[in-house]
Amino acid sequence: MLLSVADNRDRMGKYSARKAAECLKAAIAAKGSARLIVATGSSQFEVLSHLVAEPGIDWSKVDGFHLDEYIGVAMDHPASFCGYLKQRFVDRVPLRSFHFLDGTQDAQTVVRVASEQIASGGVDLAMVGIGENSHLAFNDPPANFETEDPYIIVALDEACRMQQVGEGWFPSLDAVPKQAISMSIRQILKAEKIICSVPDERKAVAVRNSIQGHVTPQVPASILQRHPNVELVIDRAASKLLNDNTLSKANSV
Repeated sequence: MLLSVADNRDRMGKYSARKAAECLKAAIAAKGSARLIVATGSSQFEVLSHLVAEPGIDWSKVDGFHLDEYIGVAMDHPASFCGYLKQRFVDRVPLRSFHFLDGTQDAQTVVRVASEQIASGGVDLAMVGIGENSHLAFNDPPANFETEDPYIIVALDEACRMQQVGEGWFPSLDAVPKQAISMSIRQILKAEKIICSVPDERKAVAVRNSIQGHVTPQVPASILQRHPNVELVIDRAASKLLNDNTLSKANSV
């Protein structure tokens, strides 16, 4: 795993966007198209803002895939990841296609269709984050490291749901859905490259546990240690609990 540390959130987002653009342009040059997984949440604000402004990407040759979505939340809800992606990404670049996860439809049907869509080809780049409880997508601890299903229905634990309240997406814990559709761990790991962007001091424990601890379902993002082409991009605040040995190997960006 390559670790890059930026001075602040904006520099983190700009660097992640530049690396993502390089990956997409290389895939298009090599085979004429690219397939991209896109995450949401507050950690991706700056990433997507800079990515849509990156020059030289032929977006008409890019197919996008949605990482996760709450069950029962419509696109016009403030917390909808469909709405988030439409506003911050899909409507701002001329993608060839984008495969949304509609949380208002029958969840089993959405899972089946989305699984078929993403299994139809490889994935060049997955852009992800890490939750305060170390979740990867909506795979909360203990995460299922074994299922080969591309998308699954998951239960959201209280720590994950409280994070959504803390970030202002929902007014109370009771308002946060208890289930979601999520890309599975093994499907995320099938991406040729993973860029994981994680800002803020509230993520420092999760960052430390994910890269300095053992690989375990209790720390879902720790599985990234086993991927051959991962870059973890964090800001200084998120790096506060990393030891000197880890930081000595990091790139400053």
